[in-house]
Amino acid sequence: MLILHTLIEGPAPVDGELVLPFHLREKSRLRAALVNGEEVAVLRPRGTVLRGGDLLRGDDDRVVRIVAEAESLYTVTHADAAALVRCAFHLGNRHTQAQVGNGWLRIRADPVLKEMLAGLGAQVRAELAPFEPEAGAYGGGHHHGEHPLAPVPVRQKIHRPSDLP
Repeated sequence: MLILHTLIEGPAPVDGELVLPFHLREKSRLRAALVNGEEVAVLRPRGTVLRGGDLLRGDDDRVVRIVAEAESLYTVTHADAAALVRCAFHLGNRHTQAQVGNGWLRIRADPVLKEMLAGLGAQVRAELAPFEPEAGAYGGGHHHGEHPLAPVPVRQKIHRPSDLP
């Protein structure tokens, strides 16, 4: 099994792609399959997040590109910029991860939040799109360059995408 352990800065020749939704790109340890079906283990420092387009080097020097999988999301817009900021405040007050764009917010599909946002006068459109939420003020940011990743303990459980509910 290929072990992906080092975040590298591109460009680099890519030997495979790993398509993951955001909740799996947040994990520091996981087992998954490349687009070609090859099983891989991803071992990263705790607290880091993989973003679409990131490149990981494996133990055999192969490079794999991370692809952000399209997910069920809501895109939130408002005719009034101040009202959109108010929507962002209420989402943050509920500890909701949000992707921020020019004149829009994107959140995971949640009917309760959709109702709240509609009550604030926002337009909420369901769509399938990659989710790249903000890292947060204390997220440490996203650093590029060669970063060796933490070794996995011998008895560490590797999560499979099929293990999720």
